[in-house]
This record gives sequence, structure tokens and C-alpha cells, in this order.
Amino acid sequence: MELPWTEKYRPKKLDDMVGQDAIVDRLKAYVKEKSLPHLLFAGSAGCGKTSAALCITNELFGEVGGNFLELNASDERGIDVVRGKIKNFARARPIGGDFKIIFLDEADALTSDAQNAMRRTMENYSRTCRFILSCNYSSKIIEPLQSRCSLFRFKKVPKEAIKTRLEEILKAEGVAFTDEGLHAILYVSEGDIRHAINILQSSAAIGKVDEDNVYSIASRARPKDIRDLLELALNGKFLDARNLIDRLIMNYGMSGEDILLQMNREVMNLDGDDELKIRIIDLVGDANFALVEGANERIQLEALLARIMGLKRK
Repeated sequence: MELPWTEKYRPKKLDDMVGQDAIVDRLKAYVKEKSLPHLLFAGSAGCGKTSAALCITNELFGEVGGNFLELNASDERGIDVVRGKIKNFARARPIGGDFKIIFLDEADALTSDAQNAMRRTMENYSRTCRFILSCNYSSKIIEPLQSRCSLFRFKKVPKEAIKTRLEEILKAEGVAFTDEGLHAILYVSEGDIRHAINILQSSAAIGKVDEDNVYSIASRARPKDIRDLLELALNGKFLDARNLIDRLIMNYGMSGEDILLQMNREVMNLDGDDELKIRIIDLVGDANFALVEGANERIQLEALLARIMGLKRK
């Protein structure tokens, strides 16, 4: 069975990574000197944190073998994991190298007790083991752990870097595509290169990578549809706006929260003064809070349209 494209085209070396040039340069210096400190990678999903950790181990150890342990802290997040599996791996001597590497993905999911237990483990076995912690929010990592690591903040991958990578994959796979389809993937992925490649593969599986397939698979509306929705409400055309919401839900399978997120994103592209845009964003925020609290999405969306209509009359 063929690997999913996110794994098939995952970078194998640091030079293969895209969109994180400054970080890659610093990591390459560590690898070259073989003087790797404990590392803490922080950043949003799909920006290359896991790939960077795997590239480091590949370049240091070749075939990773017994010198590398990868754990997902969201699954194994208790103190028993730190005192058992992590400690046992860390204190064993490395095989044919200077040290081992423990990669702890989603480390911000570790309990407070588990993080505190790791403090001494990192100190006691620093001669034989290096830790790489990966998280979305560094603020959820306790200060004593942060101070023991060299912190790298990963930014979202720039659109041009994602586009170049997608074009390389399309060429390698021999898949037909359109520029509009690629731009749609860039819009939907929002700097998440893993998400972009997943959408690319799903679109290619049903035919040409074009705008229609991308938005259908991603359950997202075209930006123009969302702007039309806002403009209809502002112009007092409630029934037309309501019918457009029906089409978005039926044709794209969007949830109420999906629509609100895209509305919040497209507000700034409307014609009009900043005060009006701020008021719309405020109303979208109120509707989103109501949905999170369990309110009916259709009622909240229609109520939002009604409130937006009232803005133009003030």
C-alpha cells in the first residue's frame, strides 16, 4: 500500500525543508558540530516541527534504529510514562553514537506532574540523551523545562513556499491541475503545509486539482461567496442571504462555525469604513461564542444576518 503523500514527501534532510530558513540554518550548525542541546519547537500545526526533529535524527544517526524514541504526549501524558518509558530509554547507553534522542510530540499536553518529573530526567541523563519537545503553545510548558531547552519558534509556511512544494509533488505524480486550484489550496491551508498536501492528494484522487474539487473536499466556501453573503446582509436582502447560507451548508457541508470563521476572515476585504468592519467582527464573535456554548447554529446564523442588516441603518 502506498504511503499518504504527507509521509511520502516528508523532508528527509534539513535542506529539504521549506519556509523555515533561519531555523534550518541554526539546526544545521548543531548537527554539523554534533553538539545538540535539548530543543523546544513551538508553532502552529503543519509548519515543520515534527519533520525538523526527524531530519535531525536522520542526519545524526542515518537509519534511526535504537537511538531514537518518538512519543506523542497527547496519548501518553502521565507521570508514569516519564518515570517508566522515558527514563528507561534515556539511561541506556547510545548505540554507536554520542547520545540518543527522545522526541516528545505535543508536549504541551503533558500534565504538570509529568513535566516536573522530566526536569530531573533531562538533567540526570543529558550525557546520554537529548530531548526534543514539540508543542503548539510554549506557554503551556513550565518555565523550568523551557529554561533547559533552546527554543525555536516556527512560523506558518509562506504561501510561495507551499506552492512550490505542491508543484513539485504534482509534477512527480503526473497530476493535472489549474492555478486556481493551487490558489484555493493556499487559501484553505492557511500556512499549514501538511493540510495543503492532504487536500492536494484528496483532490487528485477524484480528478483534476481545480477550484471546484478543492473547495468541495475542504468543506470551504469560495471567498467570493462569503463576501456576497455579507454584502447581501448589509444591503438588507435577508432572504437572499439566508438562501446563500442554505447553499453553503448543503453544497459544501459547512458547519455554522466554519461559516463564521470564513466571515471573520473576509470582513476585512469588504468595501466600507473600518468602524463598520469592527462592528461586524464583534457580532461574528458573539455568534461564535453562542455556538460554542451549544446554541442552534441556524438560529444564530440568521440572527447574525439580522444584526448585520441593522448596522447599515444606524
